Amino acid sequence: MTQTQSKNLDVLIAGQGAAGFAAGLYSARYQMKTAIVGQDFGGETAIGGLIENYPGNIEIDGFDLMLEFKKQVTDLKVPIIEDNLKSVTKNKNRFLCELYNGEVIETKTLILAIGRERRKLGLKNEDEWTGKGVSYCSTCDAPLYKNKNLAIVVGGGNAAVEGAILIAKYSKKVFLVYRGEKLWRPEPILLETLEKTKNVEVILNNKIAELIGSDFGGLQKIKLEKAYKNETEYIVDGLMIEAGADPRIEIPNSLGINLDKDTNEVEVDKDQKTNIPGIYAAGDLTNGSNLKQTITAASQGAISALSAYNFCLEN
Repeated sequence: MTQTQSKNLDVLIAGQGAAGFAAGLYSARYQMKTAIVGQDFGGETAIGGLIENYPGNIEIDGFDLMLEFKKQVTDLKVPIIEDNLKSVTKNKNRFLCELYNGEVIETKTLILAIGRERRKLGLKNEDEWTGKGVSYCSTCDAPLYKNKNLAIVVGGGNAAVEGAILIAKYSKKVFLVYRGEKLWRPEPILLETLEKTKNVEVILNNKIAELIGSDFGGLQKIKLEKAYKNETEYIVDGLMIEAGADPRIEIPNSLGINLDKDTNEVEVDKDQKTNIPGIYAAGDLTNGSNLKQTITAASQGAISALSAYNFCLEN
């Protein structure tokens, strides 16, 4: 897309995930001058593997689902710029959005759907084997481990404990590995449920030191830093990394957007409005829902587009 095409917009949407594409779809249908900017195609959904809880699809690969989202948007002639926002400044009643390629886009409204950054273990082959045994979404992928001999969940917070309990409903055996002396602040009711879940074994004071497998077959084994039951290597069907994720708040911080004091997420109201008139936020970036799923991100993107449309009508 050229600079002249993107110079003056009604709405610029930052993010190529479910929230961003849904916002693009609705903005285009409201006949607003719209563009989407972002380098990471599909967001969390695209790397989530097989999805079995998105209405209308009994099962679908997350990457394929995002391709469908994108096609709806491009069929409506919404330009997609393969770059990220570098900075945003206010100029009278417009926002000047600079990209890393140097282009500056002027827009009346801005929808931030830039998601979260998953915390990783930093191990060799972790990125390459994502979707090939390595996953970051227990809710998405738990059914894939039905009757499997072993699944591993890493982390000590609510997400890891919830993931272990969920996977245990499908898998024959689940190990929950955490580097600390005790699980890190899970809700008491979750701990109680975990203790009653007989096929979950908690390994404390330990961590995964190495991923073992092949480029063709993906993950096949994990190696622990310290021996557990006289073994350091375990054959695994999957590694679920639930170490948390951090909202991408560099741009919100630069704009003075209010953050939730407990979660560090962007604060939004029921219309996905931030405290800055003309700026909206949707998806995993926000405190709009505790359920961080494709369906909620998409719904928030649609709501953001309606709010941006109403703002353009009134201003």
